[in-house]
Amino acid sequence: MTKFVFYKRDGVYYGFRETGHTGFGEEGDDILCAALSAMTMLLINTIEVSFASDVEYTIDDDSADITFFARGALSEFESDEKKRYAVSGVMYAFYLQINDLIEEYYDYIDVTEVEE
Repeated sequence: MTKFVFYKRDGVYYGFRETGHTGFGEEGDDILCAALSAMTMLLINTIEVSFASDVEYTIDDDSADITFFARGALSEFESDEKKRYAVSGVMYAFYLQINDLIEEYYDYIDVTEVEE
């Protein structure tokens, strides 16, 4: 099972931790795991490269564990309101997409939230 812990402050999503393999298919042929990986890398590249926002992340290649923080979603780290809105918006869209996947793949994905 792939587990997500989303971090938010004052209702704004700004980070997550993703751990484990879905177990939906055999390693190397798991389309759900591939979808989650593609979505995750799209999020990271969008925020870091397209939005030029400061991010902090680690990816463990052996375990596939990912920790990601986009502090640019928070006002204390990003003064540009438009950039903050864009970063927090794409973070929230990622959260919603993961939750949409749970509707069909509830045995393979789990999501929790931590409000700080």
